[in-house]
Amino acid sequence: MDAALGLYPGSMPRYEYRCRPCGDTFEVSRPMAESSAPAPCPAGHEDTVKLLSTVAVGGAPSAAPAPAPAGGGDGGGGCCGGGCCG
Repeated sequence: MDAALGLYPGSMPRYEYRCRPCGDTFEVSRPMAESSAPAPCPAGHEDTVKLLSTVAVGGAPSAAPAPAPAGGGDGGGGCCGGGCCG
């Protein structure tokens, strides 16, 4: 594994859960093979749900301009902005 990518031998993914009875949010580190296993909250409640994770990808912004939309033309978006409406 490559330490430059933040991947270390023995590290496990973290999963975030929310407890329905008490409303607390908590994290659990476990192997991906156990990602769907139930996770009781630290207060002992069993009714928890795994939250959807968002992934943030960082990096330097590109200096290149955004590509022009396909189809060319001067129009501003949508059918009527592109001049195809009568």
